[in-house]
Amino acid sequence: MGTGEERYISAFDKDFPEKLKNIPMPPAGIYVKGALPNPEIPSVAIIGAREASAYGISVARYFSRELSKAGIQIISGMARGIDGTAQREAILSGGFSFGVLGCGTDIIYPRENADIFKKILDAGGLISEYPVGTAPKKLRFPARNRIISALSDCILVVEAREKSGTKITVSHALEQGKDILAVPGRIYDPLSRGCNSLIADGAAPALSPESVLEVLGIFRDKGRTKDSLNKNLEEKLSSEERDVLHCLDFDPKGLEEIINDRKLKDVARERIISILLKLQLLGLVNEIGRQKYHLTDKILK
Repeated sequence: MGTGEERYISAFDKDFPEKLKNIPMPPAGIYVKGALPNPEIPSVAIIGAREASAYGISVARYFSRELSKAGIQIISGMARGIDGTAQREAILSGGFSFGVLGCGTDIIYPRENADIFKKILDAGGLISEYPVGTAPKKLRFPARNRIISALSDCILVVEAREKSGTKITVSHALEQGKDILAVPGRIYDPLSRGCNSLIADGAAPALSPESVLEVLGIFRDKGRTKDSLNKNLEEKLSSEERDVLHCLDFDPKGLEEIINDRKLKDVARERIISILLKLQLLGLVNEIGRQKYHLTDKILK
């Protein structure tokens, strides 16, 4: 995906992210290792408490995994707790993740997330407005939060105390006109009070990954089935092409999952990849994220 070499992108450079240009206090430039988020693919910031509960960790994994499988880019701050959990899960799920740092891109902080720092360059990138060698000081993290929210299309808060740094990110997001979602929790749980407060103030309750997808304008009709495939279109395909088509669904599937489908055990890998390309050109299949494929509406009657 990207390289381990850091590059500096000024606000006047053509590669400077459009989403960062018109926010209050835009950075003069950013230091990048790996890749930048693809502006053509939706991005969600998953953020929350550093001292997260087991429940919060589980929920962060769930949302990150399902959103990544749907082709959504996951953005966060590489912090321990909810942030790091969401980013690690995105990478493990074969998705893309981007870490916005409050220090130089050469500084691994916190050390417990060292594995993410190593893997993220192959599945996204690291972004900072601070040069190499800049130490992680407390005052730098509120500023980096405006970049997290700016690069995201919406913000998902998994767990947060009533007074927390998460609310700084939310404030930036609201100022930037972004949608806010929060996972509701128990009223007596201090780690849920921030989320419940956000919902009371108008944030959308995140009851499932579908809640987030709908805010992004992505609606997956669960009533659609492959029984309604357009038979006229199918007749124009070879038997192998039909087999590949029948392995797909309206929810995205990864390339390896398709290749390993028992219906395709006698079809060569290169042939399957070639067929997927043809089906995309025919408008029957769409690729989102990294080698994830799903049926399009054109396949329906």
